[in-house]
Amino acid sequence: MSGTATGALFPPPEAAASLYVGDVMHARMKPVAHRFVYRVFSMLFNADRLDEAGRLSPLFSIGRFNLVSFHPADHGPRDGSSLGDYARRVLASAGVETNGARVLLLAYPRILGYSFNPLTVYFVYGRNNALLGVLYEVRNTFGEWHTYVAPVQPGELSPAGLRQERNKIFYVSPFNDLAMRYLFRLKPPGESVTLRILETDRTGPLLAASFAGVRVDLTSAALLKTCLSLPFMTLKVMAGIHWEALRLYIKGLRLVARPKPPELLSFSDTVEGDKAHQGGST
Repeated sequence: MSGTATGALFPPPEAAASLYVGDVMHARMKPVAHRFVYRVFSMLFNADRLDEAGRLSPLFSIGRFNLVSFHPADHGPRDGSSLGDYARRVLASAGVETNGARVLLLAYPRILGYSFNPLTVYFVYGRNNALLGVLYEVRNTFGEWHTYVAPVQPGELSPAGLRQERNKIFYVSPFNDLAMRYLFRLKPPGESVTLRILETDRTGPLLAASFAGVRVDLTSAALLKTCLSLPFMTLKVMAGIHWEALRLYIKGLRLVARPKPPELLSFSDTVEGDKAHQGGST
């Protein structure tokens, strides 16, 4: 795999931490139509400057209870160790030179001690803020997680954003099996961020999910305003997942058996993934 970055088309924020306030959208195209949108906020952290981030507001803490907090043990190896070192090590295992790389992590924080992150995204930057690769850490409601490792390959990053693909090998929705392909479409974080994931099968798009957020400086005033406008957001995320699943069940969708989870990391590149997808392997 190539360790050469395409270029600094999307220079990231310099702050130790930032808020991104915006909307999450899910739209199912088949076998029944279903769509919902809700307001959320995510946070972007420099994984090597968490101590500094924890000093930005008395309402925000690292590794301890607060109105809003971030716990490194909720992510990566789940042992509280450096998430920057973890992301560099994982991407290096995929053939990318990551010495001195900067790691930014986009995730939901804990609010009053609770959080659930369906998707945590690690952006790894090399010299001149060139994007080297992305880790897509997916979690389901059964306490399992899996990370898709995606070095930035030639042609994937352009002024329109980042376009990557991976085979689906980890069970998430109880209504979707594993014979799927993920199409990732990202606008890396700057003054805004956009994440789009299209899940497809052999007959076309099945499910689309997106988050589009605008950056806000992490201050006490911004945290208080955001939490008041989105009270108990992280609880609502989990409740919303189950509520929408119930609505789909009522519409006639039936549950798919949950297989044993794969290895925690997936390194398959686009070419290998295409071959496996065409051959029916997941």
